[in-house]
Amino acid sequence: MRSLRRYLQVLGNRHQRLHRPADELDYKRVDVIKVKTAEKEWNPKILAFLCNWCSYAGADLAGISRMQYPPNIRVVRVPCSGRVNPYFIIKALQRGWDGVLVSGCHPGDCHYISGNLVARRRFAVLKDLLEYLGIEPGRVNFSWVSAAEGEKFANVVKDVVEKVKALGPTERLVKGVVPYGKP
Repeated sequence: MRSLRRYLQVLGNRHQRLHRPADELDYKRVDVIKVKTAEKEWNPKILAFLCNWCSYAGADLAGISRMQYPPNIRVVRVPCSGRVNPYFIIKALQRGWDGVLVSGCHPGDCHYISGNLVARRRFAVLKDLLEYLGIEPGRVNFSWVSAAEGEKFANVVKDVVEKVKALGPTERLVKGVVPYGKP
């Protein structure tokens, strides 16, 4: 190592610095990156709560079958769609997710007997609450997908992404949040 260090000192210009200070950065590169980022099309972030027994298996079938659907969906596997608390959905919208999808078993096929019916009732109340708060109800979607319906799952995801993309980025809950204890 010492011989290499000496060799570099002999060959290199001693007045030339190896590292440039921060004020000498090439700002043209930064401007090019900003322009390319601005040219990109906005894609919504969708959070999906999927029932472990049916909808998650349908999503798995869609993936195994190599069916095309938008990649901007993140999946949270839940034991049953009836276990999804409306608070989770509101919190997801508050944390910056542009849309939420809740998907469960078809009515009558729930492994927990009535979990999907409970979810449907909660979803109806949540839609009314979101309208009252001034949030577009199209940001929250509910669907029934069984384990054998991979193609239907792919179509549901495409529809949800298109609905949310038409609504634009969510700003109502994100900007309106006031930290606790501050006026």
